[in-house]
Amino acid sequence: MSHRITIKPSNHAFTTLGDETILEAALREGFALPYGCRNGACGACKGVVLEGSVDYGDYQASALSEHDKQMGKALFCCARPQSDIVIEVKEIGAAKDIPIKTMPCRVQHIERPSDDVIVMYLKLPANERLQFLSGQYIDILLKDGKRRSFSLANAPHDDEYLQLHVRHLAGGQFTDYAFSAMREKDILRFEGPHGSFFLREDSDKPMILLASGTGFAPIKAIVEHALHIGLKRTMILYWGARTRKDMYLPELPQKWQAEHANFTFYPVLSEPAPDDNWSGRTGYVHEAVLDDFADLSAYQVYACGAPAMVEAAHRAFIGERGLPEDQFFSDAFFVAAATADKSK
Repeated sequence: MSHRITIKPSNHAFTTLGDETILEAALREGFALPYGCRNGACGACKGVVLEGSVDYGDYQASALSEHDKQMGKALFCCARPQSDIVIEVKEIGAAKDIPIKTMPCRVQHIERPSDDVIVMYLKLPANERLQFLSGQYIDILLKDGKRRSFSLANAPHDDEYLQLHVRHLAGGQFTDYAFSAMREKDILRFEGPHGSFFLREDSDKPMILLASGTGFAPIKAIVEHALHIGLKRTMILYWGARTRKDMYLPELPQKWQAEHANFTFYPVLSEPAPDDNWSGRTGYVHEAVLDDFADLSAYQVYACGAPAMVEAAHRAFIGERGLPEDQFFSDAFFVAAATADKSK
């Protein structure tokens, strides 16, 4: 049975489906309520039920006391509505609303889609989840106190594992380890989430998504989140790489394009190899956008990748194509001078 849930003070409303918890339904419909563990252990999702009744579900007494329940409080990751309800909770409106955590994680699985890129899946402790906005990043904490930053490639709803896309840069302290010595079950520590690069859901503007290399990672998170919450805005992805093999997951945006009428994908190679047999677009990826759009005044742009690409796009889109300054959102990867690792 479905029930209508109204959030105070925002007056946002959504409907549960089947046996969903309040949190599951809210996240499915794009409302970012605070949470931590998602299994009734931490108390981060605690809020007040102002009207109606709920089944409190399974939770740990340390997270929700009998006094809390008498005060009308519930854990929204566990509670299921038994009627239409009104709840009071502060919604996540910006990155500043999400607590930054430091925690351990286990390398659960490693995939190698190309010779110099790995896709790493990190498993958090049993009673932990990381709340983040699509497009943000985490810092991997190294034993010598240094840190290396990597964008989260998974969308917030798909948070069983944290997914990182790591390109090997010779001499990189962390990437050398990741490609030569890292094994599944290894333990890492990280801090996050960080960053102001995330999907602005309160806009209805069409989006141009610009990625170079592993800058595809946060773009992937943004697209998957947008598709998950049912955004109908036009999304056009330009993904630039040097050669065909450097575009390490081309089948994924091709799948999005085949399944969603509002999504278009343009792969762009700057130096295709002779054996690539490439008949697609060539050159710098931001120039492909310039070729296609004479006026960007009605668009939002999300750009991630090499600093030179991000800077060139920022300069050209705003200066030559009328993109409003406040509608260009970016995250540039740079190389840490001492170790050649990719960082923010």
